[in-house]
Amino acid sequence: MALITLPRSHFYSSGLQTCRVLTCLRKYLSPDNNKSRKVMCQGYFSPQQEQFRIFHHANYRKHHLEKESKAYPVGSVFFQTAAWDRFEQSNGHVDHQRFYKELNNFTSSEQVLKFVTTLETLSDTMAAAALYRVSEVEKEKSAQKIPKTVLENEIFRALCFQFEYESTNLSDTGLVTALQALTGLHVDPQSNLLVNLIMECQNRLQQGHMTIHNLCVLGQCMVKLQNPNCAVLKEIILQLQGQKLQECTPEEIVAIYTLLQTAFGEAIQHQDFLDQLNNLCISLVYKFSPTVTSQILNALVTLNQTQAFPLVVKLCVHSVKFVSHFTNEELGKVLEGFIYFGYTDKFFIQALEEHVSTCCLTMHPESISKVMQYCSKKLILSKPIFDAVAESFVYQAEIFSPVQISQLIIPFGKLNYLPPNASLFFRKLENTIRTRFKYFPPQALLNLLHSCTLIGHPPVNYVAKLFSPYFLQKLQVQELGLSKSSLAQLTQLYLAVVLECPFYKGPKLLQQYQVKSFLIPPYLLETPMDLHLYKIVSVALIHLLEGRIYFASKVSTPCCYTVDIEIKLDEEGFVLPFTSDEDVYKRLALCIDDPKRFCLNSHNLLGKEAIKQRHLRLLGYEVIQIPYHEVEILPSRCEIVKYLKKKIFFHRYRFY
Repeated sequence: MALITLPRSHFYSSGLQTCRVLTCLRKYLSPDNNKSRKVMCQGYFSPQQEQFRIFHHANYRKHHLEKESKAYPVGSVFFQTAAWDRFEQSNGHVDHQRFYKELNNFTSSEQVLKFVTTLETLSDTMAAAALYRVSEVEKEKSAQKIPKTVLENEIFRALCFQFEYESTNLSDTGLVTALQALTGLHVDPQSNLLVNLIMECQNRLQQGHMTIHNLCVLGQCMVKLQNPNCAVLKEIILQLQGQKLQECTPEEIVAIYTLLQTAFGEAIQHQDFLDQLNNLCISLVYKFSPTVTSQILNALVTLNQTQAFPLVVKLCVHSVKFVSHFTNEELGKVLEGFIYFGYTDKFFIQALEEHVSTCCLTMHPESISKVMQYCSKKLILSKPIFDAVAESFVYQAEIFSPVQISQLIIPFGKLNYLPPNASLFFRKLENTIRTRFKYFPPQALLNLLHSCTLIGHPPVNYVAKLFSPYFLQKLQVQELGLSKSSLAQLTQLYLAVVLECPFYKGPKLLQQYQVKSFLIPPYLLETPMDLHLYKIVSVALIHLLEGRIYFASKVSTPCCYTVDIEIKLDEEGFVLPFTSDEDVYKRLALCIDDPKRFCLNSHNLLGKEAIKQRHLRLLGYEVIQIPYHEVEILPSRCEIVKYLKKKIFFHRYRFY
């Protein structure tokens, strides 16, 4: 393994024998060699970074170790996160494992490079790991190019120089890790540095001796530097297929999934390989750590592995015991997997409730919003989660972005739930919207305010802005044309203001932005009636009323709602034929509510059904709810008829 020796101070002299590269490096760093140094540096970085191509003065010495000593795996999958005591300054050789643990504690490039200068000897894998850590911390800062402070750092320059001119002497791990780090730092792919590293990687690849981890790292670099269909990537996948997968460690399996995830276009052409990998994982799930579990679930989502549902189920069940151990990012990936594959687990929900109830105030805003998205998508009304989130929002609404706020609030309306601190909750929400109104994307704001409407809190103070041509134009631009869903939401908002806030005298929603029915795909505002449940109820009604003529089905109302079953009564309580429009004193609206109209495993109506029944009452209907859980327990038609008679006609009725 090649070793790179770095100084404790400038002009460090040594009596030890130096190698050919060190001699070149000293000549290169000589203060009298500015011209040649400038020429040699050119090509490392993209044209936007030319102004930073100056090396500083330093001397370096190099010691030799065996080229193929044991390589410590480097990469986001393999880094550990434990703290330890600092190195003894007198120790010239550093324990690899301690080095990597220490490296992960640094949060800036300056810290990493300064740490490197404290070491007398540095193996190529350790030097590559240092560069990789620099790329990680710069990525966390969302840097699109290498910062000036990094470019001007003499240690960074010297490392790049030796990686370029010693590429043939590097270990496989040091080689691919250096390539991965420099790729992440957006080094110019046409530079001599990257060209040399890539050529050496291709030579090693042709020899066919690279480990699975190094093959995967190289493959990811090739995708970034070239394209997912490049010849090198095809060769890497072929070599991976020739490996003994049953002998792979969980970390190596993750590395393969991550490569296939990165090269999605190439991966879908090797579905047989993916199927083999999926089947193997089923028997290994019990070995997976929280990190491995979340990464594989995320890869299955990206690769659209819907046929791997047995593996998904095992991963989801396995993840239950890790809920409190997942990082914020890992928990988000797991929840995305649950959402994508449509999986729910009561034990996972219980563990999630316990975790959120305990840690909500310290959880990352993105994690909280992801939890609420999961509950919303799967219609899970978890009062412990919702109460904890409502409390968190009241105390720290400022940490949430406008989009996250929308994702937080929507489930409360969708699942028709008011938290115990509802007054404080809505007061905080109104203040937040008022101070940050212009920062909300139009669609997110519409969804948020519509959700408030579903639970009986129409946003009267903001309706005028929503109905303004300016907002509608912004919404139209964002959606590339107003969708039927948005128009339906606007219509229901307007209807709610008219019916529930008669004091509102502001602008109206123009007719051109109103829909005529809420029963339109994707059925966001009304749920279609379940035909099986309707048949049971209608047969019993025919027997009770002694004729089909006395009730109508799927009746459209002027207020855009559709009544499942309507029965008309005159002033004396006589039941009128549904064709009669005269002498109608009262209309009965029967809501045939199947499980799709309730929250998951609950008798709590969804918000869109609750607002529908609320509005029908305000429009003069007598709403009678016929829920599935009351009908399905009745043993016979005769019992159903008795149930309907008691439910609908609790007073004496007559027929014409």
